[in-house]
Amino acid sequence: MNNLFNNQFFVKFWGVRGSIPTPGNTTIRYGGNTSCLEIRVGNKLLIFDAGTGLRNLGKSLIPQNNLEIYMFFTHYHWDHIQGIPFFEPFFHQDNLIHIHGKVPDEMQPLKLKEHFFEKVIHVNSDVPVKNIEAQLRFYDLICGETFVFDDITMETRPLNHPNGSMGYRLTWANHSIVYCTDTEHCPDHLDENILYLARDADILIYDAMYTDAEYYHPKSPKIGWGHSTWQEAVKIAKEARVKKLAIFHHEPSHNDDILDQIGVEAKQAFDGAFMASEGLIVSAL
Repeated sequence: MNNLFNNQFFVKFWGVRGSIPTPGNTTIRYGGNTSCLEIRVGNKLLIFDAGTGLRNLGKSLIPQNNLEIYMFFTHYHWDHIQGIPFFEPFFHQDNLIHIHGKVPDEMQPLKLKEHFFEKVIHVNSDVPVKNIEAQLRFYDLICGETFVFDDITMETRPLNHPNGSMGYRLTWANHSIVYCTDTEHCPDHLDENILYLARDADILIYDAMYTDAEYYHPKSPKIGWGHSTWQEAVKIAKEARVKKLAIFHHEPSHNDDILDQIGVEAKQAFDGAFMASEGLIVSAL
């Protein structure tokens, strides 16, 4: 890995959409690719989730040689793994990729390596698994535990989502980025797991798929679907004393104009709020 990114700590958004890709002329400003983040920590490259945004991230890395990449998964619903067969660094033998995640409870006792090749890389994929030439190393995480590699501290907590999801807090040089997507807020209190991860964070990336009006709509409520609202994101950010709040995992039917309006309202409610969009880079320093 080259040292171009030494002494930097930032997130770049490659996919910000939830559930399904939404290409088209009404999603140009925010993007239509599903969840994928690039986080640079010192001279390390970390990738969180592997939605369709992973394809473009991979293409941006191809000019570099001998890549060492650290990948982390919140969970394995399709919108978080669709980009895997099209991630070009997988197909270059000089690359080393560390893959971290928790196997869903219903899939255990499978180990992460088995789960990755048997379930995550789907049998219907048009890319043969045998063509993966990079060195892959797998790390089974226990949700709720804290681990340290080099000078990065990683804390994890369970999130409220069908089949489970895992939130992450990265701390480096006394600064923190928190990634909590695919989680549904509690009806009568703020989620203690998210409050813990988000405490005094420089950046909180939160699943704000709906508005309150959509979530509680009397004819088509989204209660129990495993996602939250931007209004709940603001509550968490204020209580946890977050500096910057990324409104993330945008609803497929929310076009650019709708997201523009949500961005205005979220900014009015919390000055540090911003709308996640493809290509946006935000520093935690």
